[in-house]
Amino acid sequence: MSLYTNTWTAPAQGALFVVTGASGTGKTTLVRQALSAVPKLQFSVSATTRPIREGETDGVDYLFIDRPAFMERVAQGDFLEWAEVYGNCYGTLKAPIDTALASGSSILLDIDTQGAAQVRNSGVNQVSIFVLPPNIDTLAARLARRATDSAEAIARRIEEANLQLRECGNFDYLVVNDELASAHDQFQAVLLAELMRSHRHPSLVSKFST
Repeated sequence: MSLYTNTWTAPAQGALFVVTGASGTGKTTLVRQALSAVPKLQFSVSATTRPIREGETDGVDYLFIDRPAFMERVAQGDFLEWAEVYGNCYGTLKAPIDTALASGSSILLDIDTQGAAQVRNSGVNQVSIFVLPPNIDTLAARLARRATDSAEAIARRIEEANLQLRECGNFDYLVVNDELASAHDQFQAVLLAELMRSHRHPSLVSKFST
């Protein structure tokens, strides 16, 4: 299904999409495909205090900030959400998102349930999407097929997934990734529906209502 054409009308005001899903749900695949298919859709680049790794590019993979500067920006309220994970801080800066949305671009923010709760509680306008597996057994089978983790690691991931999945009722939309092609269509249909809301197209409203 092709959702976009060369004559597709982009919104004057973009949307902030907050996407969450447990490991093994296929969330990353859905996000990557949407970024390549949806016009003026950008991925939010997180800031972090962890050291840059070989092959990474500052501003592309992450915005690399030292800890004192990061915490100063936390104190100034510059982050939409942030957390400390295994001794390193990660967060989403407000300013780049505000600039992108004002220009008509939209942002995909891929974060966990705790980060999504921070965004939700901040009061900013956002659209939240939770990517679900068809069931826990399928999720466990997908994690096992990766063959990159030990049985203990897979058990931990499933336990973490169960905790995250309990939060799905706090999200605006649920996309069940049972069959990948259908999940792509569902995911992008949510994006398209939100981007075609009337308040994002004041010029069209003015054109046909005067």
